[in-house]
Amino acid sequence: MSNLFTSVGDHPFDRAMAMEPAGANQFATRASKDYWNMVGPYGGITAAQMAQAVLQHPDRLGELVAITVNFAGAVGEGEVVIEAIPARTNRSTQHWIITMREKDAQGHWSTTTTATAMTALARKTWSDDECAMPQVPPSGEVARYVTDFRVEWLSRYNVRPLLGSYPEQWDGAISPSLTRMWVSDEPPRPLDVQALTALCDVFFPRIWLRRAKRVPIGTVTFSVYFHASEDELRQVGSEPVLAQAQGQGFRDGFFDQTAQIWAPGGTLLATSHQLVYYKE
Repeated sequence: MSNLFTSVGDHPFDRAMAMEPAGANQFATRASKDYWNMVGPYGGITAAQMAQAVLQHPDRLGELVAITVNFAGAVGEGEVVIEAIPARTNRSTQHWIITMREKDAQGHWSTTTTATAMTALARKTWSDDECAMPQVPPSGEVARYVTDFRVEWLSRYNVRPLLGSYPEQWDGAISPSLTRMWVSDEPPRPLDVQALTALCDVFFPRIWLRRAKRVPIGTVTFSVYFHASEDELRQVGSEPVLAQAQGQGFRDGFFDQTAQIWAPGGTLLATSHQLVYYKE
């Protein structure tokens, strides 16, 4: 793996996506320290790596339409191997089973992450976005967000909040969990499917906003549905996208979150849903 991080560009995200073949349907990589959270990489970058394994697979059919990532355990700093198996290929769709395994200090492999995905050939059909982008000020008119919450992955994004930002006071007050913000990669980078996958998980935990209390959390399962083609993503370039997220139900140690990502012109790029564990 000596040339693992020299096969792509110098952007931190490209380094995180760098992989090399490691056998049939397998790709070797590492968790990115550039996107480190409190005890490991933040979930969005791990989900993007799972998507990357499919997107660079030589047998892939079509574009990525959906991916669901299940976080079975924390990813550490060691070598990981992602196995992406095309479980079934039809005329226009393809279904994938993806597994990330990590080698520990004793040389034993264990599963940290599992996923399923679907790719498909694009078809020209009637199209519409019923989930319309809210009316918001342009990103250039919104101040960049600065926080004292110091984790490395936050430095990889330029966030310009419009609504529901990080709590200023941790006083336990109940508030709506709706967040709206402009966001882009830092430094700027043209948008692609992998980066969009990560952006769908760029929000602070909804329970922190809902309760203004920083309780331990961990995403259990995370799904992204892609509504824009690769060509439409290229048209966005490195411009900020509008990201919105809101919790729905908080109960028995779990809450869920829905999210939407729009291009600056209003095109719905992706929607996502995740279930998050929390502890009192």
